[in-house]
Amino acid sequence: MVIENQITVPAPPERVWAFMMDIPAVSRCVPGVDGVARIDDQTYSGVMSVRVGPISVKLDGKVILAERDEVARQARMDLQAADKRVNGAVNAKMSMQLSSVDGGARTGVAIRTDANVMGKLGEFGQAVIRKKADQIVKEFANNLSAAVASGAS
Repeated sequence: MVIENQITVPAPPERVWAFMMDIPAVSRCVPGVDGVARIDDQTYSGVMSVRVGPISVKLDGKVILAERDEVARQARMDLQAADKRVNGAVNAKMSMQLSSVDGGARTGVAIRTDANVMGKLGEFGQAVIRKKADQIVKEFANNLSAAVASGAS
């Protein structure tokens, strides 16, 4: 399932790029994510608690910063997470591309996620999962804008 989102952040691309490459900092902008820890230069572990339909899941997994091109301001992260309690898992490749908006005063962020949702989670169907993903991205965009604007890290 492919999910594409576009957000605009009220900060210059250089600042947004630097913040988004700080995985523990940017992960605090994702609703439900907790305890992100660095394993090595490209790999991080963490937990995401989310409610999908009638069930709550606690996805325990890792994020690998697979590609990072600062000049082109694009990156790809590979995510692998599972909830053994409900026998569900998510494997995803998430690409992002930053672009300058309004002469560099703002940043456009294009996010493309190619996700494979398995087990009990996959039974909900694409419409339910897509709606939840869109909700999470919207909240992430608000949190990211606030964090970058405040200079948090």
